[in-house]
Amino acid sequence: MTATPRRALLVIDAQNEYFTGTLPIEYPPVTTSLPNIMLAMDTASANGVPVIVVQHATPAGAPVFATGSPGWELHPDVAARKVDHYLQKAQASVFAGTDLAEWLRAHQIDTLTIVGYMTHNCDAASIYHAAHVGLKVEFLADASGSLPYENAAGKASAEEIHRVFSVVFHSSFAAVATTAAWVAAVNHGVGLEMDNIVMSNQRTRK
Repeated sequence: MTATPRRALLVIDAQNEYFTGTLPIEYPPVTTSLPNIMLAMDTASANGVPVIVVQHATPAGAPVFATGSPGWELHPDVAARKVDHYLQKAQASVFAGTDLAEWLRAHQIDTLTIVGYMTHNCDAASIYHAAHVGLKVEFLADASGSLPYENAAGKASAEEIHRVFSVVFHSSFAAVATTAAWVAAVNHGVGLEMDNIVMSNQRTRK
């Protein structure tokens, strides 16, 4: 029988910038993702899973996430919840320049569940980093989200970005699931399984 995961829930950058600020999340809409973040936080607290809240910070006067600005502030619903550890970061990966790795080791965490924003940026950087240091990773796709991009490399909708990153995560880096599936797994003390690169590719060739 597989050992019960020693989880921590990592809530990344659930800040006003993504709700009412310069970078509004489009897909999934925040009317979906925010309640699921709340559900994940409440489920974690009820089951003894540590909750880590991360807040991105840039210098005062910066165009987004300027320290002390309304956009920098955590969403009020997140700020009102119980937190076991709080981090500020200045780079995409939550591990970069923070004490997260040490905190996880001290608390014997082997599985990191990631929610928050953005799927393709800070979530992705943190997922890759966690996987590369040997942690099991879970990503709740309906408790996260993306926004659209257009630049010299091309154009992609928020839905495309979120979907493609989720598929790639599940192929090798993180078990991608709904919040409801994760809640059931937590309540039953079981882990979530990801796929693999070979099978993820071969299914497209049948």
